[in-house]
Amino acid sequence: MHETNVEAANTSVWGGGTRPFGIGSKKLGMWMFILSDTLTFAAMLLAYSYERLCNPDWPRPFEFNPAILKSSGMTAILLASSLTMVMAVAAAARNNRKATVRWILATMLGGVLFVVLHLTEWFKLFSDGVTPWSNPWQVPLFGATFFGITGLHMLHVTVGVIYLGIIAGGFGTRHFSAEDVEVSGLYWHFVDLVWMFVFPMIYLMSVKV
Repeated sequence: MHETNVEAANTSVWGGGTRPFGIGSKKLGMWMFILSDTLTFAAMLLAYSYERLCNPDWPRPFEFNPAILKSSGMTAILLASSLTMVMAVAAAARNNRKATVRWILATMLGGVLFVVLHLTEWFKLFSDGVTPWSNPWQVPLFGATFFGITGLHMLHVTVGVIYLGIIAGGFGTRHFSAEDVEVSGLYWHFVDLVWMFVFPMIYLMSVKV
């Protein structure tokens, strides 16, 4: 019995190679990045929630028109870009390189539109005297938390657009595989999912009344 247990313990299901966890190193690396980045955004959103709950005078600066309508449009754009990314991954799995590149370019366009709309929202707040360091309501951490969270997310979208551009060019010239497209899709879906938390917590819960 003891010898059987020792033999079973010494038996490995991994026969060598580059996939000891049954998953490609690129995909595994992306999942590890997503996990660590999830902790970053979770910490920032928890800090924002704590500050908001502790401050009864927390500002509600977002009017339905145009702020909420604009942010809702930004949400719709990101959701649509997730769909085009799904189509890109599906086309890559079929080795349809032209269709894959077209769908990735459509996804990139959604990302660019999101960033442009988000910047117009920032400039509107700047013109109203809201900055990371000050605001008309004299609530010190409002600007810091708002611009910190939305700025970090916008940075992720910008990096994602560049990343997808590299993948589109590489896949179109046969330098990248369908796995590379799938891994880039994981990143893009993660960025979109983060916004699904940012949008209601920061915008919808701060509608001007």
